[in-house]
Amino acid sequence: MKTLTLVRHAKSDWGADFLKDIDRPLNATGYKDAYLMSEWYLKNYNLPQLLITSTATRALSTSLIFNRAFNLQTVPNLIPSLYESTKENALQVIIETNNSVNHLMLFGHNPFITNLVNYLCTDLDFENIPTCGIVEFESKCENWKEFDKSKIKRKFHQFPKQF
Repeated sequence: MKTLTLVRHAKSDWGADFLKDIDRPLNATGYKDAYLMSEWYLKNYNLPQLLITSTATRALSTSLIFNRAFNLQTVPNLIPSLYESTKENALQVIIETNNSVNHLMLFGHNPFITNLVNYLCTDLDFENIPTCGIVEFESKCENWKEFDKSKIKRKFHQFPKQF
């Protein structure tokens, strides 16, 4: 059984025009939501074995907050190609995950997060996965290379505004 948890990075700060997009940090709401959602996840679901993230500051910061909340002994893996990614690229990252990992949590950006969720989801169509939104999928497959939408079911979705 494989579990994939997708997390869109928390809300970022648009206040510093001199920063490159990749360097934008979280804003106060982003930090609050990342702490809220990571604590909620910790209390309600099994922890992932591996966190992977885009190299953008806002995605990395979100993943580090989750990592600390989960008290994981490793740091999130940085995947540069997840910045400005496509759903196809993200799927490639997923299927290349080591099969010893049964639960993967991936942190990224829109539009690829929403596009990937909608590609994998057979029961709902999301207009937009909001910042710090979490969507989890489960598959009975034993190998990440077999992780495709015909073998997947959505376990849940949770967004900060639901609290």
